[in-house]
Amino acid sequence: MNTLGAKSALLAAALAGSLAATPVMAQDDTIKVGILHSLSGTMAISETTLKDTMLFLIEQQNAKGGVLGKQLEPVVVDIASDWPLAAELARQLIEVDDVDVVFGCWTSVCRKSVLPVFEELNSLLFYPVQYEGEESQRNVFYTGASPNQQAIPAVDYLMNEEGVERWVLAGTDYVYPQTTNKILEQYLLDKGVASEDIMINYTPFGHSDWQTIVSDIKAFGSEGKKTAVVSTINGDANVPFYRELGNQGIAAEDIPVVAFSVGEEELSGFDTTPLVGHLAAWNYFMSVETPENAEFIEAWHDFIGSEDRVTNDPMEAHYIGFNLWVKAVEAAGSTEADAVIDSIVGLETPNLTGGVAEMLPNHHVTKPVLIGEIQDDGQFFVVWETEDLVPGDAWSDFLPESAMLEADWTAPISCGNYNTETKTCGSAVASN
Repeated sequence: MNTLGAKSALLAAALAGSLAATPVMAQDDTIKVGILHSLSGTMAISETTLKDTMLFLIEQQNAKGGVLGKQLEPVVVDIASDWPLAAELARQLIEVDDVDVVFGCWTSVCRKSVLPVFEELNSLLFYPVQYEGEESQRNVFYTGASPNQQAIPAVDYLMNEEGVERWVLAGTDYVYPQTTNKILEQYLLDKGVASEDIMINYTPFGHSDWQTIVSDIKAFGSEGKKTAVVSTINGDANVPFYRELGNQGIAAEDIPVVAFSVGEEELSGFDTTPLVGHLAAWNYFMSVETPENAEFIEAWHDFIGSEDRVTNDPMEAHYIGFNLWVKAVEAAGSTEADAVIDSIVGLETPNLTGGVAEMLPNHHVTKPVLIGEIQDDGQFFVVWETEDLVPGDAWSDFLPESAMLEADWTAPISCGNYNTETKTCGSAVASN
């Protein structure tokens, strides 16, 4: 099938899925909520659960009476790990399906593909996954971690607690790993790490042959300095990566891996025995013992019909984003984008770790940072966490080109990349 034909087939299938997933209701009787996730392709391993999470949250809210006296109606599409298709389906959700808000995307390339659509049509996107920062858009709410809420604290932990001196920055070849590693490389250099003690490697989505790369990592870590891998590998490529680590006998005590995109959902797909002791940095783990988390897990298992289904960090981000959206709509008395944008800043909602998530003027939220160690049951034991909530920073303090920038979508600044030195709203990077 040629490329155009393949894309047409994907779009037709996704539209069919949208129609099949949508209850038959009169349009004026419901508030439509778009769900824009990959249910097939390389990212389905991570995103399918997020679709289920949104259906779960919508069902719960409808049981409480809905929003503004109306029931919520989910409209589900499958972006099929295809980023141009994601943009097409985002437009379809807004213009054809007439949704009032969209929850979706995992990868940054997906988010950047759909962002111009939300800007053009003045609609709302809640994005639930950690990302590279260097962006703040009026129509997007970033409920996952920015680098100062995940990547930087993880490196600090490895450096200060594990004594790591050599660094492998391994990622999937797209914008999130590239930008995150650019920030981390500069951060490490600023900390006095020599350039020859930093190894950077990128692989395509769905990469499966890790033998040579893992062999290179093993050799890099055998030169007498404590070495760690900082992994921004996304999607199903993680399965063969970790398997190859085990095949080559790379144990966590020798070369620990700290992952930013591997959580409980990904670990549920394969034998975790060789991975015990490796790490992940997130803002939530299923193993966190709080009343809020216990209630969420119980309700999730009841909804999904299985106690084997796990929870994870992006699920909590959707939980936070959804509840903030509901509060903003109720505060505004409207689902209109401008009204929600004006009302949401400063609103708070409980997270699942016992704290509070506040929507900040830069459209990021406050979060704790946790480092978890993989256990043989696929769960994480929390070995370190921040004492206080960390506010999300849209622009990295460690990149010279963005250190002077800040985002504030409230008056009088109302800008996503305000230059604090020139006191102007920049244009060169406003569309990042």
